[in-house]
Amino acid sequence: MTRAYRIYMDVCCLNRPFDSWQQDRVRFEGEAVLAILRRVQTREWQLISSEAIEAELDRLPNREKLENIRQLLNLATAFVTLDEVINRRSQELESWGFGLYDSFHLACAEAIAADILLTTDQRLIKRGLRYRDQIQVRLNNPILWLVDVLSTDEEQDDDTN
Repeated sequence: MTRAYRIYMDVCCLNRPFDSWQQDRVRFEGEAVLAILRRVQTREWQLISSEAIEAELDRLPNREKLENIRQLLNLATAFVTLDEVINRRSQELESWGFGLYDSFHLACAEAIAADILLTTDQRLIKRGLRYRDQIQVRLNNPILWLVDVLSTDEEQDDDTN
């Protein structure tokens, strides 16, 4: 039986299904995001949204993408509101070199105890690895995380048979 993951996706990850799929990596990431969201839709997993996501989306110039992403976010069953604790944590993360929005996404994911923060931003993942002992949420690419989760589920199914 699959674990009920609590998933926070940053805006670049939420964008991926609506990006041009001409490059293999972009297509694979988009397909992985959609596969994850199918499990969210069936309530197997939980999608988390936040005020930080909303603020970043307000800056998105492509209105069609914006509407598509907002439709995806309708699947979210948890919402993180920014508060003083999140603001302080975001400032700390920013002082370590995380970008403004990245630091807020990390702080929000930590505050709600998400199991994973998914991103397609390789620089964010690399910085997250550098500070993995100081951050309280796992960071990963949607493809790598999904493959890991599905292979773990298969191993557990094999062990029970």
